[in-house]
Amino acid sequence: MAQVGTVPGVTNVATTNATQTVNSTSKDFNMFLRLMTTQMKNQDPLDPMKSSEYTQQLAQYSQVEQSVQQTSVLNQILTRMNGQDMAGAANYIGRQATFDNAISSLDSSGGSASWTYSVSRPVASITATISDANGRVVREMALSPSSASGRVAWDGQTVGGGRAANGPYSLTIVATDATGATVPVQVSSTGTVSSVEMSGGQVVLGLNGGAKLPVSSLIAVSGI
Repeated sequence: MAQVGTVPGVTNVATTNATQTVNSTSKDFNMFLRLMTTQMKNQDPLDPMKSSEYTQQLAQYSQVEQSVQQTSVLNQILTRMNGQDMAGAANYIGRQATFDNAISSLDSSGGSASWTYSVSRPVASITATISDANGRVVREMALSPSSASGRVAWDGQTVGGGRAANGPYSLTIVATDATGATVPVQVSSTGTVSSVEMSGGQVVLGLNGGAKLPVSSLIAVSGI
């Protein structure tokens, strides 16, 4: 099996984090050892350390040593598991994916940010609002209320007629029925997976080169 680091678009920071944790624990262990050794060298000859105290410190020394070894083993296991998860997720690169998430993104290729939606019952009106990462509205549009589900494809055109910058954008849809009551709407984002990385202890997929969504929100994958 190819190493995770050799897969294009895959970033693995888990190994770095694990190494930092082991190094930190090892420093604590070395500091404990130096302090105990210094204490033994500089004890008062007229009032030497009692054997019970010495035995107690040796026991503490053993516990610290075991902690270092256990931390190292656990981080090796964690790194291996994370690497396996990322290697598996790398198979999604280049494929069309659907996420249980309202965030999609524009990319430099000129493609559209896209979403799908569905309503729970007949509606009289549906309005879609697209916002940037700072929550600023960049586009609003009315959708056809004749269908219980649909797709929103946004080419990046803003309210002012220009094209929005590449990056992540969120979609909010408000639907109302004939009485004016709000109807719940389920929104999902779609796009091409462009990268895989580990962030915050979970695998994250890059969408269209912009938005980064957790693999746990992935609900469908298509294409080869």
